[in-house]
Amino acid sequence: MNGSMRTSASGMAAQQRMIDVIANNLANVNTTAFKRSRVSFEDVLYETLEGARVVNYQGSQTVAPVQVGKGVRVGAILRLETQGSPESTQRSLDVAIEGDGYFQIQRPDGSTAYTRDGGFNISDQGQITTKDGYLVLPGVTVPSDASALTISANGTMSVLQAGQSASVEIGRIELARFLNPSGMLALGENLYQTTPASGEPMLGFPQDQGFGQLTQGSLESSNVEIVQEMTDMIAAQRAYEINAKAIKSAEDMMQATNEIAR
Repeated sequence: MNGSMRTSASGMAAQQRMIDVIANNLANVNTTAFKRSRVSFEDVLYETLEGARVVNYQGSQTVAPVQVGKGVRVGAILRLETQGSPESTQRSLDVAIEGDGYFQIQRPDGSTAYTRDGGFNISDQGQITTKDGYLVLPGVTVPSDASALTISANGTMSVLQAGQSASVEIGRIELARFLNPSGMLALGENLYQTTPASGEPMLGFPQDQGFGQLTQGSLESSNVEIVQEMTDMIAAQRAYEINAKAIKSAEDMMQATNEIAR
């Protein structure tokens, strides 16, 4: 009986983890460029009660082994990299990536992080930064007398300076893409970091082969689908309940056994 309790307990723990992931997805339904996660389960060790055996030597007929599973565990939490729909903001420093690619961000410790959140600002030094003040690489400085900042689909940044009738190019945004973007480590603040699973970044400009294009005045929305999350939540809740009932059934059987002994 104790074995069945432990098996059901593993199921309850796994479904609780699924609820945790769903709750995080729903909490970030309005987070810019957020990518929803999905839990993948796998069965664990099996107890072999009887191994495979030959029942008819001449005909080489065998009987499959008799095994009892010992529960479930979380095999992986996969981040789904599907494109979120662009939402118009009419703000010149908001940029959405349509297609593959990540903006490169320099963190305070000098390391490089990556994000699809294109809600940028201009620092007091004229540098393009994230909303948290991190420098957007490769580093573009906007002149103090600049106006009418324009970011083209290929990443070229242009401004109209005082006394000038034509726009002046001041830099170009560079993107990074990965062979396995879901393998990156989430750092919070909409930032990601490379890992051996993600592979090394491949750099290029927007609209280059394999890279997406930029849309000024828009931000990528979260790819969370509320209906799907609610459906998954109901399924996880029912699975949790049935595992709890299995524990209660095992307890009732143990109690019945104890009463017979009396």
